[in-house]
Amino acid sequence: MKSVCVYCGSNSGARPVYAERAAELGRRLAAEGLTVVYGGGNVGLMGIVADAALEAGGEVVGVIPEQLVNWEVAHRGLTRLEVVTDMHTRKARMFDLADAFVALPGGFGTLDEMFEMLTWRQLGLGDKPCAFLDVDGFWQPLIAMLDRMVEERFLHPAQRADLWHGDDAGAMLAWMRAYTPAQAEKWLDEKHRRELRR
Repeated sequence: MKSVCVYCGSNSGARPVYAERAAELGRRLAAEGLTVVYGGGNVGLMGIVADAALEAGGEVVGVIPEQLVNWEVAHRGLTRLEVVTDMHTRKARMFDLADAFVALPGGFGTLDEMFEMLTWRQLGLGDKPCAFLDVDGFWQPLIAMLDRMVEERFLHPAQRADLWHGDDAGAMLAWMRAYTPAQAEKWLDEKHRRELRR
């Protein structure tokens, strides 16, 4: 594993602990020689992760759509900044650049990016580890929703177990390095699969 993509908020959140943990992650990735791949912004938790990694001597690659550059939120001090045409291209490029994906607290964009990676993996389009790094229980309601999806048979238990969740960055990175993708099929119902084959 040489690079980790960090998804996180373009705002800093309501409590200082979000920024503190974002900076800790940036420093930790740099200390372990891992390139940070992220959305290229200079604002919110995004900017904090990038600045912390850079200050610790790490490499940081940003991928940002033209529209956000025009809004003047692009980070100009990165190891490399790639400007792409749109959000779809951004997500695909970040996938190509990263060996693993982690979500810190964030909003719609953070969820969109992480769940697209999870969906690609579910469909066999990728085999890279995905993790939610928790900060003071921020992700607990979402994790409970994923468990509900399993209970209601919308998500395979093995694919749910294939997603790491916790608050220890060291444990997360160890899990990522040892990661083997779950070999579970998307379909839970054999009857439904037979109908699809007809």
